Amino acid sequence: MSAIIEPRVLKGFRDFLPDAEIERSRVMRVLADTFVSFGYVPIDTPILEYTEVLLGKGGGETDKQIFRFNDNGGRDVSMRFDLTVPFARYIAAHRNELYLPFKRFHIGKAFRGENTQRGRYREFVQCDFDCVGVDSASADFEIVSVMVRSFENLGVDDATIHLAHRGLFNRFLANLHLDADHAEVLRTVDKIKKIGVEKTRAALADLVPSDAADTIIAYVTPGRDAAATLEQSTRLAGGPADDTERLETVLEWADKTGIADRIVLDPSITRGLDYYTGIVFETFLAALPGIGSVCSGGRYNDLASLYTKERLPGVGSSIGLDRLMAALEELGRSNENPQGLDVLVVFLDAALGALYHEIAAKLRSRGVKAEVYPEQRKITAQFQFAEKKGARAAIIVGADEAARNVVNVRDLVLRENHDALSIDAAVERVASITDSSSPRGPSGR
Repeated sequence: MSAIIEPRVLKGFRDFLPDAEIERSRVMRVLADTFVSFGYVPIDTPILEYTEVLLGKGGGETDKQIFRFNDNGGRDVSMRFDLTVPFARYIAAHRNELYLPFKRFHIGKAFRGENTQRGRYREFVQCDFDCVGVDSASADFEIVSVMVRSFENLGVDDATIHLAHRGLFNRFLANLHLDADHAEVLRTVDKIKKIGVEKTRAALADLVPSDAADTIIAYVTPGRDAAATLEQSTRLAGGPADDTERLETVLEWADKTGIADRIVLDPSITRGLDYYTGIVFETFLAALPGIGSVCSGGRYNDLASLYTKERLPGVGSSIGLDRLMAALEELGRSNENPQGLDVLVVFLDAALGALYHEIAAKLRSRGVKAEVYPEQRKITAQFQFAEKKGARAAIIVGADEAARNVVNVRDLVLRENHDALSIDAAVERVASITDSSSPRGPSGR
């Protein structure tokens, strides 16, 4: 007999048991519904791309983390490290088939060979939403609005969006005559929330003169409010310009639409990837500051220029599903009934199999999640199965009930029986039980 292969999973990759996958799927449905409500449409792209497609704009550390190999045809290929760069390639490839502005969302897996940590893995799911084809305050503000609404619909009411402007920061660095060092300075500042102000200043001092490092720290330190912060950034960058006007507009619209309390002007937000050119943002949970940003993005007006001569400005954001799921679980905001089954139709008699499935079909037509147990077993075993799946009720039909054209309903929450009901009455009873005992999230049923 051959040796048994150990059922191992690669480091940074995971299996998902039903409870976890059902909850992930629920969160993805809530997000997809939110994106659709703003007019975004779904797309998909391959996991594998030609390496030259992906390496052009990732920049720095991301290029080092890419999963890269030669396929069986000798082609140099890589696994996508995010969903934004493939989207830029997608836009260029299908430009004649698409209308502008084009608003898409994409929920899919990406891969990075980085060190694993809480909520961060080598295989992970991103939930992206972007608007391409226009460079306007309205497009930028809508992305912020989608971010706010997404967390509201997930029941997360303490998420704050920290935003800044990469163009403004670049102008500030140019004012310090640090143009040549701007990429490393940006990446260093991007780590300030992880390593703190002092370590960031020390790292900056290794890149630029000491007085410049002090000025950079002053720039990225927020003022007492958004107005004071913007005034300081504007002064240090050399005065007002299009970048400060864009920030003023987004902040003004946030105030007028009632979401200003969810927005923080934070000049330390730079985003480490090279392709951002304008407004940038990251989202933090007040109850879990240590988990990092759970939604981030920004404006990237030149990304598609790698693949087309047509200028296709874009803005978008990405929710890191795995980090978000870790946060929701830690905060106790996951679905209370992850298995999500409403009712189990008990299987007592093989001769009644068609009736059982008929009853289940009627339940499903009412929006009730119903399952027929697949074989005849002791009723106690079937009840145990129902409870493991989180069912709220069970329908019981034996030969006697079938002869009288009635069914029995067992309320598995209250441990109550409702006997000798017509099938239609039983459907109503089950719907009542599941509606009263099952908490409904923002996505409804």
